[in-house]
Amino acid sequence: MRIPVNLLHSPRAHSSAEAALTYFYEQQLCHEPPTKIANPCESLTMLYPELFKQLEAVRWSMDKDIPWDRFDASQLSDEQAKTIKMNAITEWAALPATEMFLRDNRDDSDFSAFMSVWFFEEQKHSLVLMEYLRRYRPDLVPTEAELHEIRFDFDPAPALETLMLHFCGEIRLNHWYRRAAEWHTEPVIKAIYETLARDEARHGGAYLRYMKRAMQKFGDEAKAAFAKVGVLMASARRTAQALHPTNLHVNEKLFPRDTIQSRLPDPSWLEQWLDKQIQFDAVWENKVVERILHNMSLLMERSFASVQELNRYRKEVTAAVAAAAAKVNPAPGPNPA
Repeated sequence: MRIPVNLLHSPRAHSSAEAALTYFYEQQLCHEPPTKIANPCESLTMLYPELFKQLEAVRWSMDKDIPWDRFDASQLSDEQAKTIKMNAITEWAALPATEMFLRDNRDDSDFSAFMSVWFFEEQKHSLVLMEYLRRYRPDLVPTEAELHEIRFDFDPAPALETLMLHFCGEIRLNHWYRRAAEWHTEPVIKAIYETLARDEARHGGAYLRYMKRAMQKFGDEAKAAFAKVGVLMASARRTAQALHPTNLHVNEKLFPRDTIQSRLPDPSWLEQWLDKQIQFDAVWENKVVERILHNMSLLMERSFASVQELNRYRKEVTAAVAAAAAKVNPAPGPNPA
C-alpha cells in the first residue's frame, strides 16, 4: 500500500509520581473530555513548560530503574535478541522525525520546544535497547552505519496531519510494546518493554494536549485533518502492512526505500515480529482501533463507534471547511458578453 506522501508528517514504576502521571496520560488517551475554552485566542497558553515539568518528574534512570541484576541468559533466544536489535534501530528514527517536526512547525515554537523532550526520551529508548545488547549480546549491537541508514529527509507534509499520525503511532506502539513484554521470557527485557510502553502512553497524552490546542486555534481545519488521518490509522485491518509512521512512505524520490522499515538490515522483520512472534492479532488490533475512535469521540464531542462513522464525519467536516473557504474566496462569475 502506497500512502500518499502529503498525508504524513508512536520497568516497574520507580515512584508514586510515575504511577500517577502514567495514569494521568492514560486517562487522557482513554477518558478525559476535551477542555472547553470560552475565548481561544485569549486563553491559549504554552504547553511545553508544564509538559517538561511533568515528564521530568517521572523520568526513569537507565542505571537505577532497569533491573539489570535480574538478567537470565537461559531466557533469551537468538530469535528474541534479533528483534531487540531491529527495535533499537527503529527507535533511532526519532532523529529524522524530529528534523521533520522542526522543519514543518517553524511557526509553532511551543510544539517545537516540546520536541526537545520527545526526542530525548525516544532516543533513550533506542539507547536502552542497545545497552541491553551491549551487555548481553554484543554481536547484535547496531553499527553507526546501520543507524545512519534510517536518517533521511521526509517530504514536507501538513503539520496537523502529522500530529495526528504520530498520536496514533504512540497508541499503537504502546500496545506493541505491551505485547512484546508478554512475549519475551527474559526478565530484564520484559521490564524494558514495560517501561517503554509507559513512555509511549505519556507521549500520546502530550500529543493529545497539542491536538486539543490545535482545535481551539484552527477549528474545523484541525478536525478535518485529524479525522482524515484517524480513518487511515484505524483501518489497519484492511491493509497488508502495519500502519505506523515508521512503516509509511515519506520520500517520493526514494520510493520504495522511503520507509524506516525498508532501510533496516532485515526489512521484513516487522511483519514477522507482529504476526508470528508477539502475535499482535485481531484482538490487540481492535484495542488500538478502539483507543483511536474513543479519543476522536472525546476530541470531537461526538460518538464514533466505527471507522465508517468517523469517515462520515470526515466527509462532513471537510465539506464545512470547503464551504467556509468558498465564502472567503468565491469563484469568479461568468465573463459578461
